[in-house]
Amino acid sequence: MIKRLSKSTFLFLLIGILSCGNTQQETEKDSSLSMQVDSEETQPAEIILGANRTEEYLPQLKGKSVGFVGNQTSIIKTKNNTYTHVVDSLLSMKVDIKKVFAPEHGFRGTADAGEKIQDGVDTKTGLPVFSLYGDNKKPSAEVLKDIDMMVFDIQDVGARFYTYISTLHYIMEACAENNIPLLVFDRPNPNGHYIDGPILDKEFSSFVGMHPVPVVHGMTIAEYARMINGEGWLKDGKKCELIVVEMANYDHSKSYNLPVKPSPNLPNARSINLYPSLCFFEGTNVNAGRGTDHQFQVFGSPYLNQEYFDYTYTPESKAGATNPKHLGKKCYGRNLTKAEDLSSLNLEWLIEAYNHTAEKDEFFNQFFTKLAGTKELQKQIESGLSPQEIKASWEEGLVKYSKTREKYLLY
Repeated sequence: MIKRLSKSTFLFLLIGILSCGNTQQETEKDSSLSMQVDSEETQPAEIILGANRTEEYLPQLKGKSVGFVGNQTSIIKTKNNTYTHVVDSLLSMKVDIKKVFAPEHGFRGTADAGEKIQDGVDTKTGLPVFSLYGDNKKPSAEVLKDIDMMVFDIQDVGARFYTYISTLHYIMEACAENNIPLLVFDRPNPNGHYIDGPILDKEFSSFVGMHPVPVVHGMTIAEYARMINGEGWLKDGKKCELIVVEMANYDHSKSYNLPVKPSPNLPNARSINLYPSLCFFEGTNVNAGRGTDHQFQVFGSPYLNQEYFDYTYTPESKAGATNPKHLGKKCYGRNLTKAEDLSSLNLEWLIEAYNHTAEKDEFFNQFFTKLAGTKELQKQIESGLSPQEIKASWEEGLVKYSKTREKYLLY
């Protein structure tokens, strides 16, 4: 069963037009008022996040024992235009949070990609923290036995292989199995302005791709939750009781700069925009900027043609990437920090790197198929197909997906 909370009205503008004479002074006064109103109307309304719409969800949490799924992106804007963690805010509002559940990178978001997250205690609040990345990706019935309602509030970046939507799936499944309602605070998708990529073949489902969606899915986290429910993707076709706190003043064409890094190696808007395209390099012998200050904004490898690629860098051990690919080795590649923003996947860089690598047989690894969600992309690149020819093979799947996606959009 899906419940949607009613939308509130956040802006009400009433202009009274007075006509008490035709003097020059009155005409100038009216003209000045008109110009002021026009100026105000051209200013885009600020996006109000689901987490900030406390009047919509606090009644839902009153008297409940709450489990919270979140990380460092679970923030709420204060009246002073500063940010606090949602858990801290809810506790100050006397919400009875019993347990915290942490996705990849941990509750405070400092762990390396792929690093096993351990259960523990949040030092700031004293709350028990249960890992959702490691041996137990889904909370057990035993852990959930004293929980009346779950809250999910994590910032996604709109790529199928970004594991927060996989965590969402398992949380929904656990809630469905234990008859616990799930409250989702919606957040913008910084890559929500387009969809692109091959549709995942179920044969290659994994934690970096669980559902038959393209690489760039074009949905907010709450819209994606609605699709998981509606398409029957949970185990045994179960449905999660889903309650969505929608955003205000948002649509998929709006840009949104994240105030907090969604993970250690996505430090800025440029990296987030390039991530869906450059993450394919994680399934090759090419470094995608880990171990530098330009994660997912550069790529390179010791095996790329030194005469063809004029940009060089050497990966170092850094927070969030303590053992990056080609640690301490000089890499040749591209600097994309000044690249134009993308509104589609870029395959040119991947194909360029493959065509100019020293050992083509060692370019791809087994992880590439998991990222692509299909064996076809590697075959297409190896056979010399152009980016345009490869993308043409995605069109039928994207058209079908678009129709499915349309059913679950909120904005």
